[in-house]
Amino acid sequence: MQTTRAVFRQFGGPEVIEWITDDLPAPGPGEVTIEHGAVGLNFIDTYHRRGIYPVDLPSGLGLEAAGRILAVGEGVDEYREGDRVATFGPLLGAYATRRNVGAAHLFRLPDTIDDRTAAAAILKACTAEFLIERCARVEAGQDVLVHAAAGGVGLLLCQWLKHIGARVIGTVSTEEKAAAARGAGADEIVLYSREDIAPRVRELTGGNGVRVTFDGIGRATWEASLDSTGRRGLLVNYGNADAPVEGVNLGILARKGSLYNTRPTLFDYYADPDERAAGAARVWDLIARDVLSVTIGQTYALADAAQAHRDLQDRKTTGSTVLIP
Repeated sequence: MQTTRAVFRQFGGPEVIEWITDDLPAPGPGEVTIEHGAVGLNFIDTYHRRGIYPVDLPSGLGLEAAGRILAVGEGVDEYREGDRVATFGPLLGAYATRRNVGAAHLFRLPDTIDDRTAAAAILKACTAEFLIERCARVEAGQDVLVHAAAGGVGLLLCQWLKHIGARVIGTVSTEEKAAAARGAGADEIVLYSREDIAPRVRELTGGNGVRVTFDGIGRATWEASLDSTGRRGLLVNYGNADAPVEGVNLGILARKGSLYNTRPTLFDYYADPDERAAGAARVWDLIARDVLSVTIGQTYALADAAQAHRDLQDRKTTGSTVLIP
């Protein structure tokens, strides 16, 4: 059995992505072989490719994918050939037509969730789940700021926050993205291409600032996030779409109102098997009940992953992006 997969041998731009076709070995103990029906594109893929999150080279690329099990290795009792599953890592290599994955890293897919929806949602929706419910513990009535509110995670954050009764303020760059964010539940929009974020957020909150800020951008929005978050509020930096926040004097948190700041990762909140199962079950339930609508804004052939990376980094995408093998 053969597979075509992406590799990169040096850190850099999308041009470092190469494609190779080789034989795929039989699954080892504890592994299964998956044929991917769809692969999810995420900003973390660009962090790995650029070396923001260093990995050993050469490396595979991608975390999020969905498909069907073709073969089961020794010791795997919970899955069988033909089962539909999804994964979001932690091992890289999702940019492939087929691959071997540890059974412990899989999520069983309900019949109501197709491969494209699963690949568009599993990493991003589980990110929204842990950020809102277990990291920030957002409550009804709280003001919450969501940067990049029309992105893949941003749209899911808006929907989830609205579902639990929070007041959502979203930042976007264009009117088109503003409409998408409003459609997902954002109560107020800050169009940062036309107005400064923090003064507008303060105006919208009666000068108080928000209780929680979700910032997946990083360096470009750090100051605005600090100035938008109210006294004793929580600033959650969960991504580096622009660049990492570096060289911070923690005293700034005191000067801005005794703020709390955290830099959580998905894998620390999905390390325990029971947490993984409960978090995924919550996601599938909200999708099944139409609380969460997964927006696939664009699809690319898997072989066009480099162009998908360019468009994602240039903020030309809306919602989730799916790569089709």
